[in-house]
Amino acid sequence: MKHRRKIFGAFFVPKKEDGAVARNKSKYIDLCQGEFGRKVAYTGVSRITPNNVLKVIADTIGTHNRNQTMIDYLYRYYKGDQPVLYREKQVRPEINNKVCENHALEVVRFKASQTYGEPIQFVCKKKNASEETNAQVDLFNDYLDEANAEARNIELGTYQSAVGTAYKCILHEEDWTSDSDMPPFRLFIPYPGDCYIVYSRNTGKPMLSVQILKDEENQQYYQCYSRTQYFIIQNGKITVSGLNGFGEIPIVEYPNNHDRLSDIEIAITMFDTINVMQSNRMDGVEQFVQAFMKFKNCEVDENEFLKMVKLGAISVKDTGSGCQSDVELMTAELNQSESQVAKDDIYSNMLIVEGMPDRQQNTGGDTGQAVYLRNGWDFAERRAKLDEPFIREAEKMSARIILNIIRKTTGDIKLSTRDFDVKITRNPTDNMLVKAQALDYLVKNKIHPLIALITCGLFSDPQKVYEMSFPYMQSLYENPEEEMQKAQTLLTKNVVAE
Repeated sequence: MKHRRKIFGAFFVPKKEDGAVARNKSKYIDLCQGEFGRKVAYTGVSRITPNNVLKVIADTIGTHNRNQTMIDYLYRYYKGDQPVLYREKQVRPEINNKVCENHALEVVRFKASQTYGEPIQFVCKKKNASEETNAQVDLFNDYLDEANAEARNIELGTYQSAVGTAYKCILHEEDWTSDSDMPPFRLFIPYPGDCYIVYSRNTGKPMLSVQILKDEENQQYYQCYSRTQYFIIQNGKITVSGLNGFGEIPIVEYPNNHDRLSDIEIAITMFDTINVMQSNRMDGVEQFVQAFMKFKNCEVDENEFLKMVKLGAISVKDTGSGCQSDVELMTAELNQSESQVAKDDIYSNMLIVEGMPDRQQNTGGDTGQAVYLRNGWDFAERRAKLDEPFIREAEKMSARIILNIIRKTTGDIKLSTRDFDVKITRNPTDNMLVKAQALDYLVKNKIHPLIALITCGLFSDPQKVYEMSFPYMQSLYENPEEEMQKAQTLLTKNVVAE
């Protein structure tokens, strides 16, 4: 038991860099060599056993190491460590502005907020579910709230967007007791460069999780879980093994998309170009201010010149050659207007590639749906929906592990993942006026309120909103109870589409 605590605690070993800290001095495209996205580690074995686990890791660690290099680069890039900070300038090297407009951070924060800005909720899947089932789903959401799932999901979403994939660890809460207020499980988001999942080449199912950790002596080891066993591997040997009490692999991957592409890397050349353009613009301004002075047919004493510069006036002697003398500044001013147009064009195209709305567009004179469509909010919504299935799939896998832990501890939830669905709410107030107008239009045209609530998309759980609004339905119906029964009948018959 003592050793088991040590194993669980190992999840919390922070990532440490060996030697000198790496820097993003080179371009990403030079590093990845055209291999965008994170590669998936596959194995051909049908079952992980103590006899083959070492070979499986040996066959897949190369894939992980390749991914780790990209993950480290992209995460540093997200935090502001970008190649422009290390640029060298051959002409007038003393004027070398290094301006980093960190649009990578802007993109990652926007993408993470789209999915995880509002808490992910589990909602009752069955339309004719009993009150007990609804209460159980609510209790499950309460457990997640106590486990700070919202904060952990924001961490996860940041990694997910920045590097292309992320992982969620579900652990037993060692400090849990039957009379404590804390949940019996703990959520932990490890650094993605220290984790990977090995999938079956034949079925695509996760076969083994591998987490790279360090012990108290700073020695590296691997902590691995299959569905039935766990292994501690160090120096090429299995040092500890045992049964996996989670019922599933307790580390779940959350890919950003099918190709595990980072939201940074799909537009990273644009980010670099914007940084270079802005740095050059600042160089142009500074070089104009610090322009060289040209003396034509003049005698100049260096010491006297320096004194006169401080006074803001120049007096020089003619060479007497009969040629006209002159003193002037050598300037080559950068056209700031043209530079800004070019920069704005790159930024606008970056937003298109990323599927982000253009918040800089003039919205004067437009209302409601026109602004929503023109500025790209509708497109951003549609792009986000493409990645939703991957998140829902991962959330269901995480829920199974959490439910297994609850069954073995508190035992007060008897749900299965078939009883509920994953609800992702994005910007519920965005375009609220249009949705509210749609709801009002449907109700006024004799569409049942429950159908109208589901259709307009204004609420994440329209059935619960309908039930909570029941006391206020006296103004609409003489017999609200009868209308409630009609609504439940409609749902049972699947008249209302999902």
